[in-house]
Amino acid sequence: MFKLIKTEGKARRGEFHTVHGVIQTPVFMNVGTSAAVKGGISTTDLKEINCQVELSNTYHLHIRPGDELIYKLGGIHKFFNWDKPVLTDSGGFQVFSLAKLRRIKEEGVYFASHMDGKKIFMGPEESMQIQSHLASTIAMAFDECVENPTTYKYAKMSSERTIRWLHRCKAEMERLNSLPDTINKNQMLFGINQGSTYEDLRVANMKEIAKLDLDGYAIGGLAVGEEASEMYRIIEVVEPHMPVNKPRYLMGVGTPVNILEAVHRGVDFFDCVMPSRNARHGNLFTWHGKMNINNERFIDDPRPIDEGCNCPACRDYSRAYIRHLFKARELLGMRLCVLHNLYFYNELMQKIRDALDGEYFESFYQKYRILLGERNPD
Repeated sequence: MFKLIKTEGKARRGEFHTVHGVIQTPVFMNVGTSAAVKGGISTTDLKEINCQVELSNTYHLHIRPGDELIYKLGGIHKFFNWDKPVLTDSGGFQVFSLAKLRRIKEEGVYFASHMDGKKIFMGPEESMQIQSHLASTIAMAFDECVENPTTYKYAKMSSERTIRWLHRCKAEMERLNSLPDTINKNQMLFGINQGSTYEDLRVANMKEIAKLDLDGYAIGGLAVGEEASEMYRIIEVVEPHMPVNKPRYLMGVGTPVNILEAVHRGVDFFDCVMPSRNARHGNLFTWHGKMNINNERFIDDPRPIDEGCNCPACRDYSRAYIRHLFKARELLGMRLCVLHNLYFYNELMQKIRDALDGEYFESFYQKYRILLGERNPD
């Protein structure tokens, strides 16, 4: 299913074949938590901005509108009119983000819904059942994402429990994929490496889950409070123990610089709410660095956000106009900026793939690893 085409150092160029199409890697997955990207972005828009994979969240769709409703309507692809791959998060991140509303037990996690306080239970089997109802292309294993920093004792206990949960996830997915009424009988399962920032726990966890021969492997529990240097250190520790012939996914990361650094260290898949969340406040990414469209200096600037960019916002509108939309509180401004940032991220991944194909990734990496993190002086 995963074809490794070539490498340059640790960086990898590949293709991941799925029932919903081939994913060219490295790839950034555009995040639509509740089956929609915040900012008024449709699946038609996602195709126009060259999105390869959409990511939705198991917990949120289970809460509303309900996975049984989506199953009844033919699965998530039919529900939101998308014929390309979809990855569904397992709900495990909510074990972290809803810390005040949950209790973790061996059998799973007891939640109080963030919507109405309704009691919810989700364990490995329940997560797989929900994701099977959604009929996503790739399902993520149910895990615990612990806060950084945490104690060694708790990180070890959590990591070992996550491994036990993964065995249960695999068994349940195999059962679900064999049922006659399952929509996507080719649903894939990615396991998740945990262990906080403790190197021995990370390595032990990765070695153990690699034995299960899953469809892909993710590094979870990073970008949750630690410094970027810590994240890069953990990637370097885990990467040698990740199967070479399976895709590697760094969950919830990150900035353009984070992505470049992680590709340089051997990662293939990425997702993050940052480009859309930042855009909704006028914070934009360009090939000359970061900018905020709300700044006074753009009040009469006739240029596009990023000259040379071919996104819908840059093709047709000026900085002055988009700034006006924000000041006038017109939703179009937010939508145009989200389109720009997501286009930029998808183009970044295309340029990375081109650099790997052309065997000049190292020079590309060295040029942009600093530039993309700086403020656009223009």
